[in-house]
Amino acid sequence: MHSHHRSVVIGGGFGGIAAALRLRAKGDSVTLVDRCPRLGGRAQVFEKDGFRHDAGPTVITAPFLFDELFELFGKRREDYVEFIPLDVWYQFYYQDGTRFNYGGTTEDTLREIERISPEDVAGYKRLLEQSRRIFDVGFTQLADQPFHSMGTLFRQVPNLIKLGCYRTVWQLVSKYLKHDHLRRAFSIQPLLVGGNPFETTSIYSLIHFLERKWGVYFAKGGTGAIVQALETLMQEEGIEILSGKTVETIKAEGRRATGVRLEGGELIEADRIVSNTDPLHLYRDLLSANRRSRLFELKQKRMQTSMGLFVLFFGTEGTYPDVEHHTIWFGERYKELIQEIFHGKELPEDFSLYLHRPTATDSSFAPAGCDSFYVLAPVPNLKADINWAVEGPKLRDRIVHALDQSLLPNLKETIRSDFFMTPEDFKADYLSNLGSGFSVSPIFTQSAWFRFHNRSEVLDNLYLVGAGTHPGAGVPGVLCSAKVLDRLPAA
Repeated sequence: MHSHHRSVVIGGGFGGIAAALRLRAKGDSVTLVDRCPRLGGRAQVFEKDGFRHDAGPTVITAPFLFDELFELFGKRREDYVEFIPLDVWYQFYYQDGTRFNYGGTTEDTLREIERISPEDVAGYKRLLEQSRRIFDVGFTQLADQPFHSMGTLFRQVPNLIKLGCYRTVWQLVSKYLKHDHLRRAFSIQPLLVGGNPFETTSIYSLIHFLERKWGVYFAKGGTGAIVQALETLMQEEGIEILSGKTVETIKAEGRRATGVRLEGGELIEADRIVSNTDPLHLYRDLLSANRRSRLFELKQKRMQTSMGLFVLFFGTEGTYPDVEHHTIWFGERYKELIQEIFHGKELPEDFSLYLHRPTATDSSFAPAGCDSFYVLAPVPNLKADINWAVEGPKLRDRIVHALDQSLLPNLKETIRSDFFMTPEDFKADYLSNLGSGFSVSPIFTQSAWFRFHNRSEVLDNLYLVGAGTHPGAGVPGVLCSAKVLDRLPAA
């Protein structure tokens, strides 16, 4: 991509921010437009009654991807935001009372596995090695490579077959591990990027080795502190930021985009446009009907969107020092529950939870003597017939009761300042198709070439970054999507 152009980036999530910085480093004049009051996309920050909450991603892996953005301008990420390594990456909690701490060194993990299921120690070593082999191809070789040609995909087929990527994540994990607790713990990775472990190709098992290779971190001040650090960098480098502004349409002549029109009528001209929005929203709502390609129409008809998210934010009077920074709270059911979340038409009666306690690492998230929490429950997206005005408060009460009876005793008495988000909020706030939490679901037929391409088929100078394009959702994925732009020819 040549430099000295005027570029407009639509959407200020991590993918859009990374794209804006990479374009600026090439010499472009860059304007970033975002509809939220703060940058970050889903990585918003909420504050209520002295409690602070990161609303989006809370797990930082592959920190070098952030470092690269500062290094583009000869600067150091450490001078802007501190990354704190976690010793326990996740604690897994099961309904029989078992707790499994995952993280630290490989030896730490092996000791935990031996405590639960000694016969699975050798199997875990083989699983880790298989994850490394998949990582070497899926991340190291392909994460920042364009997949605009079917030939690119065909050239990888022998590698994918050799690595057994025709298996699902669950099938791969079950090949090496026997104990149900461990199978659950090491098959959840697709859920972190919006995928069903029983349907997602095992190439997503690379996440396991990615965590092992670089560790898991938490930013001092939270994910919002990373956004603030990147915003400061953008301001220092002369990137124009328009917050609280929504792009209404993309203007075009022939096969070239010429600019964007904002709600309210303002027109911003551009030599190229980078979209960090949900691709289904981009093609359906921001481009005129005659700009929709046949390929888009086919993708739209068959496209599976990721599950929705119900996120409960709250503080507590008093602290829970026995609760780790990140906890995965498993319900009784696993496969059946996940199938209902991805394919059901009603809200399941049970749930599994991701519990985030940032005050385990950073006390600034809550008033003295208190804790800050958010609890995330995967739920069906808006394809399901769920009245969230009715079901939201009920689900809130069920979650509080479940935690009160397990990890957070007396929560019903200690809870303070709670509020929640549903898939309807994701649709309204982030223009997410069907209120999904992670855009397009990462099944094989929606990955690589099959996913929305990083360069549009409709307009030659329209590019895509973020969760719905290659390589996919998750912080490393969306940051890599911006790196793909560096490998594309100029339009």
